[in-house]
Amino acid sequence: MSDRKKGSILIVGSGLIGQSWAMLFASAGYRITLYDTVEQQVTHAIENIRQQLIELERTGMLRGALKSKEQMLLINACSDLVQAVEGAIHIQECVPENFELKRKVFQDLDELMNDHVILSSSTSCLLPSKLFTGLKHVKQCIVAHPVNPPYYVPLVELVPHPETHTAVLDQTYALMKDIGQSPVKLAKEIDGFVFNRIQYAIIAESWRLVNDGVLSPEDVDFVMSTGLGTRYAFMGPFETIHLNAKGLKNYCESYGMGMKRVLSSFGPVPEFSGETMEKIDQAMSQRIPPDPESLNARRQCRDSCLAALTKLKMDMKSDCK
Repeated sequence: MSDRKKGSILIVGSGLIGQSWAMLFASAGYRITLYDTVEQQVTHAIENIRQQLIELERTGMLRGALKSKEQMLLINACSDLVQAVEGAIHIQECVPENFELKRKVFQDLDELMNDHVILSSSTSCLLPSKLFTGLKHVKQCIVAHPVNPPYYVPLVELVPHPETHTAVLDQTYALMKDIGQSPVKLAKEIDGFVFNRIQYAIIAESWRLVNDGVLSPEDVDFVMSTGLGTRYAFMGPFETIHLNAKGLKNYCESYGMGMKRVLSSFGPVPEFSGETMEKIDQAMSQRIPPDPESLNARRQCRDSCLAALTKLKMDMKSDCK
């Protein structure tokens, strides 16, 4: 894909996700235009990226072959959308998760983009059929949903609109691979995509366990981080049960009735409010006060752990094949 690196990437929205995308693309040598409507906001984002790259280089966690200064030279700020779109080969939208706002952004971009650029959204759950239908360039549109924080968690869900051209899905997949991410192609759109559907199922049952007085919020997190999460860091649910018996078929034959019995006992979808929310919030706030300083400190700790885990997984790949 070296020929693609002669073009530039436009990132619309300079928040945390937009900044992460800029860093990912720069790590692979792409030229980036980081756009936002407020010049001061995008200028602040550029400085934040600079500080992050310097720190990543200092700690040996910087991605790519280029040094932090070389990567920064590839990132430019812009507050003029017409100018920003010019020359872009891929547009990654990263504005807040608001349907009307995203639709307005896509309509504006639709009028400015050519017939070759790919228009991609970072939305976490808004369906492509809702976001892109009616656009002139709908066949060039796709969702590329990253996992937060994208710099340390490589998964990207690629979700096509029903009219998205196959080549757009393939090209976006290749682009994500080229910047070191791990894309997965959804054959069709589904509400919540895949990552959040699985995550929400875990959150819902965790909520019910607290609501029903089975475990404290702290112990529910403990079960996940020291039990399920330990295995799921290296393999998915199907490989897990495949290895926990004489293959997947044997597991289903041995435990299928038990699984159906337990699943049938699950309660309704929680309201995610009321006394249970207050109880969980109190437990989380006691452990990590919800002030910016405490939350950012814990996020930095999380990111360092994720970076170390990612490196460990890369080192172990050859041993597990």
